[in-house]
Amino acid sequence: MKKFLIFLLVTIILISGFTAWIWNSDPDGVPVLQYKRVNDVDNNENTLSVEQFDAQMKYLVDEGYSVISPAELMDAWSNGGSLSKNPVVITFDDGHIDAYKNVFPILQKYNLKATFFVVTDTVGLYPDCLTWQQAKEMQDSGLANIESRTLSNKDLTKVTSRDKLWDQIYGSKQAIEWYLKKPANFIAYPLGRYDLDTEDMSKEVGYRAAFISSYGLAHQNDRDKFIFERIPIFGNNSHTLLRFQLRLKGAALFSPLSKIKDRLISDGNPEVASLIFLP
Repeated sequence: MKKFLIFLLVTIILISGFTAWIWNSDPDGVPVLQYKRVNDVDNNENTLSVEQFDAQMKYLVDEGYSVISPAELMDAWSNGGSLSKNPVVITFDDGHIDAYKNVFPILQKYNLKATFFVVTDTVGLYPDCLTWQQAKEMQDSGLANIESRTLSNKDLTKVTSRDKLWDQIYGSKQAIEWYLKKPANFIAYPLGRYDLDTEDMSKEVGYRAAFISSYGLAHQNDRDKFIFERIPIFGNNSHTLLRFQLRLKGAALFSPLSKIKDRLISDGNPEVASLIFLP
């Protein structure tokens, strides 16, 4: 019994040490947070309440995080500059009206920046979507930056025609630049899916970088600036500040676990995948 207790204690110490090492082993990575919806109406895995989002932004301010834009991140990395302490990037997908009604006032409250990747074909088309006037008001504030989520939010890996892929990637860029009179420099791939054609065309039309969905951090030495990882801040109807803190601070630990879990699911082992904890 005594030997077992000693073995158990040593095991716990080793696991704790390994976890702590992983947790703190990526000091140069920058967390890019990925949000979708913020409202008090919907109750689904993509939506945070207004109170939850406010609490998360307050946490970033209270903990001394420096919220920067993708452009500031790229400028520092491209020009050999330095980033401020604890940098973090905030992004939103799709261009819902939540961005204007609920997110924008909280950004103003805490004087924080965020990037909004909009599906340009839906802007002003549905009541649940931003209008170009609202997008311009947000852009002109200096706190919001409007970028591309493609023309119609299609899975780009399933677009087989080069002309149609061009329309999705370049058409949205043109729309943003036409309506807002500013360069569109960044794109977030729908569903986080991409292939070499997607990356090559994004470079060809003039984007500076592209973003996917993952638990990992963005790095200066990433081999390809067109697959920067973002940490999803959604995925559970009972999203809490603790889960936000775990994803924000534990990306180096949870990123490889998420990839293993996805691989198990794709290989037909969902039962085994369910044993892997992700916050």
